[in-house]
Amino acid sequence: MLTLYSYPPLFGVADNNGYGLKVFAFLRLAGVPFRHEHIFDASKAPRGQLPYIVDGADTVGDSETILAWLTRKYRLSIDAALTPQQRTQNLLITRMLDDLYWVMSYSRWKDERYWHLFRDALKREHPALTDEGLLKAKEYNAQRYYYQGIGRFDPDAAMARGLADLAAIAALIPQQGYVHGDTPTAIDAGLYGFIANIYFYDIETPLKQFVVAHDNIVRHCRAIHSAVSA
Repeated sequence: MLTLYSYPPLFGVADNNGYGLKVFAFLRLAGVPFRHEHIFDASKAPRGQLPYIVDGADTVGDSETILAWLTRKYRLSIDAALTPQQRTQNLLITRMLDDLYWVMSYSRWKDERYWHLFRDALKREHPALTDEGLLKAKEYNAQRYYYQGIGRFDPDAAMARGLADLAAIAALIPQQGYVHGDTPTAIDAGLYGFIANIYFYDIETPLKQFVVAHDNIVRHCRAIHSAVSA
C-alpha cells in the first residue's frame, strides 16, 4: 500500500506542516488508500524534505510533484473538470501558499513572542523531543529564513506579509461550496493544509486572529477537515 511520510500531528491536525497536510487531504479527498507514517527525520526523503510517498518501487517527493504523479498513476478525476483558467488560478494560489508557509514557519521557530509556546506544545504532544534537539532545529530554521529572505524581516513585517496572503485567500474562498464549485478539488486540499495549521493552532498569533475573523475561511477549513478526518 502507498505510504505517506510526513511530519507528526499537532493540535488535532494530521500533520503540523502545510505541505504534508495538503498531500494527506488530497489522498483522502481523491479516495486513494494509504498508510500514514509520521517522522521528524527527513534525511531519507528526496531532497531531504518532507512529505514524500513510497508506492512500491517508486519514491516521490515535493507536494505538487506528488499530487501530479498520483493523478497520472491512478487516473484521478478530482481536477478533471477544471478549465485552463481555473488551473492557472490554482498555480497562483499554490505559489501564494508557498509564501504563507515561510511566515507560518517564522512565527513558530523565530518569532520570540510565540516560539516558547510552540516549543512547549511540541514537547507536550511528542515527549521524546528534547530541548537540545528543538534548539538545534530553531537555529537551523533561522539559517533557512535568512537565506530565503523572511529572516531579514522584523516580526511585525513578516506577519504583515502573511496577513496580506490571508486577505487574498479570504477574497478567493466563497461563502458556500469550494473554490471551484460544489465539490472539493486539489486546490481545496492545498488551502486546507495551510489554513488548518493556523485555525486549529492553539496559539493566538495575528494569523490565527485573521482566520477566525473570516467566516468563509473557517467554514471551508472545517468542511475539508470533516471530509478528511472521517
